[in-house]
Amino acid sequence: MSATPAAVIVLAAGDGTRMKSSTSKVLHLIGGRSLVGHALLAAAHTGAPRVAVTVRAHRDLVAAHITEIWPEVIVADQDEIKGTGRAVECALEALPADLSGTVLVTYGDVPLLTTQALLDLTQAHEDAANAVTVLTAHLEDPTGYGRVVRDSDGSVQGIVEHKDALRARDEGGAHANVLEINEINSGIYAFDAQVLRASLAKVTTDNAQGEKYLTDVLAIARAAGRRVAGHDIDDRWQIEGVNDKSQLARLGKEYNRRVLQRLMVEDGVIIIDPDSTWVDADVSVGIDTVLHPNTQLHRATAIGASCTIGPDTTLTGTEVADGATVVRTQAELAVIGAGATVGPFSYLRPGTILGAHGKIGGFVETKNAQIGEGAKVPHLTYCGDATIGAGANIGAGTIFANYDGVNKHHTDIGAQSFIGSNSVIVAPRTIADGVYIAAGSAVVEDVGAGQLGVTRARQRNVDGWVARRRADTATHRAALEAEARHTSTTDQGAPE
Repeated sequence: MSATPAAVIVLAAGDGTRMKSSTSKVLHLIGGRSLVGHALLAAAHTGAPRVAVTVRAHRDLVAAHITEIWPEVIVADQDEIKGTGRAVECALEALPADLSGTVLVTYGDVPLLTTQALLDLTQAHEDAANAVTVLTAHLEDPTGYGRVVRDSDGSVQGIVEHKDALRARDEGGAHANVLEINEINSGIYAFDAQVLRASLAKVTTDNAQGEKYLTDVLAIARAAGRRVAGHDIDDRWQIEGVNDKSQLARLGKEYNRRVLQRLMVEDGVIIIDPDSTWVDADVSVGIDTVLHPNTQLHRATAIGASCTIGPDTTLTGTEVADGATVVRTQAELAVIGAGATVGPFSYLRPGTILGAHGKIGGFVETKNAQIGEGAKVPHLTYCGDATIGAGANIGAGTIFANYDGVNKHHTDIGAQSFIGSNSVIVAPRTIADGVYIAAGSAVVEDVGAGQLGVTRARQRNVDGWVARRRADTATHRAALEAEARHTSTTDQGAPE
């Protein structure tokens, strides 16, 4: 059983200026979840009894988002003193003064960091009785990262920032060879709580940036005779942070690759083209379901087993039961029953519920519509604010006229009723079970069980209209030719 940290501190106070965005960096999304949301989830699953998040930039929006995700989290405000050391200190001030044990420090912009990595760091820290344990990684190209300098016994002597290593190389200083080191500092740490609190009290802002650096704690702990060590992580993606929108895209693609890998390997999902398939963190997909190219599954979408989804389909917060087929469809907050079919080119708006083995066909838009088991809305229909009974059939081109310019009104269609093509149902309307509506009808009155509803004017054919009103047109010439053929046929068939 892994050791459990006494607390986790998540740093989310930075300005994030390199994102060039009016939105806080930590509120940008990967896999349908905010960056800070990923960090909070990883922290929460460690089992730490206390999690604190330090905020500053976009304070109100970030704090509201954090408490919406996890009301129990402790929100700490960083003051005007800058630096990661001060951010951690502000979080500590919000935690109990007698806090003991391991305190983890992580960031709100490392979305691929896992709970297991945090637990492994805690375990390594406590097994070695370290005062500080730095999470490190070995990179082929460590340019830009602070290098971890180790003693002969493997303990961490210190961390040299890249710009300082460059200066040392150029000036022949004490750290002239540091650039040859490829072990980098992730900025993620495990601290002994009491060492952290005592050391931060000694950290000053006496530096070029006027900031309180968290890395200064390492030197203070070593000077006090305490051990500082490193814990290497093989998966460097877990420690990579988001600083700009290019990194946001790169980490988002890697996160999506991992989600799809889990679905295929652990859940038995068939994904035809992973490069064009995007699935959010909170989506579930059942065994033997096939995801075709250009499929996007967002938010808490839940797909059952043996379904066919896509191609060219976007489902947001939508439930799809076993065996359903959804093709070239956009759906949001909809429910699709077992064995049902949807698409192509369908738009299911919030409140759509399609019953088992029902059908929503091509070029159909639905909204707040409950479509019963086996009922069909096959094509070219707007169905809004309606309840359609089991087995009913809605003909092509039917419009549910639900809006009178002020209010929305509801329509009820009974079981096994048949609505003829190109009809308009003017709500509010009740059409009972077992009803037929003749094609082309404008239904402005309720229709009782077993009745035929017809609202069509009698057809009238006006002789000679084209000759009088469209003379010398192609239509007129076609009519003359048709009349001539008819006359010829009639003459040939006449008795001699």
